[in-house]
Amino acid sequence: MKRFKTISTSFIIVIAVIFGCNVFYLVNLYNSIRNNVERDVLTALVDADIDDLMYRAGRAQALASNVQVQEDIEEYQAHGKAEATTYRDENGMLISVRTEADGTVVEEKQIPSENSSYSNQMVDAMSRQFHALMDKYIPYDMAVMDSVLRNQLSHRFINPDFLCVEVVNSNDSVICGNPKFKGESGLDSFRVNINPDEGIYYKAYMTPLTGHILSQMLGIIITVFLLMIAFSLAFWYLFHTVSRLRTIEEMKDDFVSNMTHELKTPIAIAYSANDALLNYDTDNDPSKRETYLKIANKQLKRLGELVENILAMSMERRKTMRLNPEKIHLMPFVSDIAAAQQMRVDKVSVIEVYGDESISIEADKVHLSNILNNLIDNAIKYSGDTVKIVITIDADSISISDNGIGIPAKSIQYIFDKFYRVPHGNLRDVSGHGIGLYYVKNIIDRIGWNINVKSKEGEGSVFTIKFRKDGQQDFISRR
Repeated sequence: MKRFKTISTSFIIVIAVIFGCNVFYLVNLYNSIRNNVERDVLTALVDADIDDLMYRAGRAQALASNVQVQEDIEEYQAHGKAEATTYRDENGMLISVRTEADGTVVEEKQIPSENSSYSNQMVDAMSRQFHALMDKYIPYDMAVMDSVLRNQLSHRFINPDFLCVEVVNSNDSVICGNPKFKGESGLDSFRVNINPDEGIYYKAYMTPLTGHILSQMLGIIITVFLLMIAFSLAFWYLFHTVSRLRTIEEMKDDFVSNMTHELKTPIAIAYSANDALLNYDTDNDPSKRETYLKIANKQLKRLGELVENILAMSMERRKTMRLNPEKIHLMPFVSDIAAAQQMRVDKVSVIEVYGDESISIEADKVHLSNILNNLIDNAIKYSGDTVKIVITIDADSISISDNGIGIPAKSIQYIFDKFYRVPHGNLRDVSGHGIGLYYVKNIIDRIGWNINVKSKEGEGSVFTIKFRKDGQQDFISRR
């Protein structure tokens, strides 16, 4: 058992380590997916900015007659030709060198793009130039920006419940607010720079991405946890089964020990009585001969009962065991059993039987007799110096009550288990082998009846055999 506990503990530790590793990798997977989703959101925001610029360019075209725009164009054309070159410095940053028509040299560092693709950098540069020119004349339309951003996100299978965009500066001060945004807390936010020269950003607010990320991981999470639950249940079942087998093994050992003692005692007593009859002159002492014969007969009966119980238990395990039901008039049948039990008992006893003489049932007479004998015998054994047993018969049940020592509440649920004996510290000398009530319960189940027991320590017990099933799953009740 110690080795089993060691192996079980090691197995539990292994399961815990595996579970911990799974949680660790799930967290890493969550972070990885979150990074990808956040990158998708930023890309969608950049693409939405380009879409918005196209809408605003269309609006600008409609305003081409605007004098201020025309003057700016003429002023731009009046500057004359200019030359520009671009190179990358030792840090990988793009440097733009522009020579104006008047000979002025202007050197600008380009904001590095997350994507090293030149095409993307060109798009970024064009976008910034569009903003530098257009933001002065064409106002932002946050409703349009919200719409194009939601469209870009939907293309990436991201569909937040709440979404809005504002224009802010580098200090997060709002330049162009969004009437949809009420300052809600707990939202995820993302920024992209649309005008580096003036430090202007688009800032998007949306429902936290956690739900979206977990929905992508849902299959993996469910699978991992189902596997862990399956492992845990399998181990629990294995541990429970092994523990139960261990308990049964211990009870079987106790049964063998008790049964060996039970068998040896009547054999030894009967042998001694028979030896006395053979070796001593009992012909001249009829009373002594009768005493020896009674002793031998009593012990042989006891030995026969033990054998019958063992055989009954063996028969019960056979699936092919057949019952032979017949009509039984309960009052005379039970009265005969009670009278036989009272003749055998060696303590002051009263066994009373109450019921209607006309009550009869269909049952196997042999097995019903064994059931009643077991219950009455237990009532006699587990009592004090005097015992009173009351057997009540009605059309629905037979109840057997006694004034014995009772059954502890914690033991009631186990009394019908094979080899189980109720621990009574002051009654260790009471003979028994833990199969009587097991046999009773199994035969009653085969017949299709129920058996209930109510008991309290020091106040006796009541066993009730019900002839009809009442639909209850638990046939054991407590007082």
